[in-house]
Amino acid sequence: MRNRWSDAEAAKCKDTLDLRVYTSNLLGQDDRLVLHGGGNTSVKERVGDEEILFVKGSGWDLSTIQREGFAPVKLDRLKEMATRESLTDSEMVRQQKEAMIDKSAPNPSVEAILHTIIPFRFVDHTHADAVVTISNSKRGEAIIEALYPDFLIVPYVMPGFILAKTIHEMSKNLDWEKCGGIILHHHGIFTFDDDAKRSYDKMIDAVQRAESYLDEHAPLQIPDTPKKPFDTEALQEIISREKGYPVTMQINNTPLARYYASLGKEAVSRGVLTPEHIIRTKRTPLYLEDAHIMEALEAYKADYIDYFDRFATDEICLNPAPNYAVIRDFGVVSFGKNEKEATVIDDIVTHTMEAVIRADKLGGYQSISESESFEMEYWELEQAKLKK
Repeated sequence: MRNRWSDAEAAKCKDTLDLRVYTSNLLGQDDRLVLHGGGNTSVKERVGDEEILFVKGSGWDLSTIQREGFAPVKLDRLKEMATRESLTDSEMVRQQKEAMIDKSAPNPSVEAILHTIIPFRFVDHTHADAVVTISNSKRGEAIIEALYPDFLIVPYVMPGFILAKTIHEMSKNLDWEKCGGIILHHHGIFTFDDDAKRSYDKMIDAVQRAESYLDEHAPLQIPDTPKKPFDTEALQEIISREKGYPVTMQINNTPLARYYASLGKEAVSRGVLTPEHIIRTKRTPLYLEDAHIMEALEAYKADYIDYFDRFATDEICLNPAPNYAVIRDFGVVSFGKNEKEATVIDDIVTHTMEAVIRADKLGGYQSISESESFEMEYWELEQAKLKK
């Protein structure tokens, strides 16, 4: 894990928000920390007579975020929201928007309340691959506790208000000065400090702990597997018909993809690496062992509808067609409305493949449960992101 900090570049920052932009961009430059809009950052700053939380705005990417990408929210309003017993996600978003001092700014991150709870000026949050890989192993809880004895370790709960409320309760008697950070199981990691560089350094050092552990106990070794031909044009035509629009395909024939595809249907159908990925990839892929595409597709759709029926209350079922396929002895094919969407899915699946292979060396890969997956896939706020 490379530390990208530069004293010369940091010296060019004209104020605290500039520095917040700089370190956010540093985090966003490494796809082992965040992918395609993942993660969030914030800084607390006094503006006039009020304390303001400048937090990453919804829809912005840490790798490219600029000053206008941070939502300025009144800190006292967010602190009051953290003490509530309950708050719906839509109401949380509405009240956070009302508490902004610039209504033209983007909506605050759904983690804004959590950033408020952490009593430090700079807060960094990533979905670091190495940390989540360990967390998503069957021995993950024990390993994480051993690696991060100075961290607050939080069991998986839904992002947003529920997560903020959980940490608010867990941290009531916490000595924050002795807390190195926060690990969210199956989700990611927080570091923080009153100094931008120290907060960033803490993130890099913490992720390096996980990477070093994986290098020693679960090195990524990819055997060479033979590649067989597959009629991707027929697959594209079928998926386009099922989706109702012409899909763009991203074909991944790398040794990693071919080896992953050789592991079998059960191995590649164990869920997402981090919860937010599910809105891009669905929980599982279509798995193909031969050219009988329609037979496998009909079985996939039936399984998806069964999954929906088991957990739905008043939700409307999404299109049950897959967002990517794993094809034995061929590789992985991702489907998107355009090249960008297909590439995003391929990037997410690539990081997931590496994590699954390494987590299996730590006793077995395990994601969040089916019910937790459904809750995330049909979360009103995540659905709003896709519509936007």
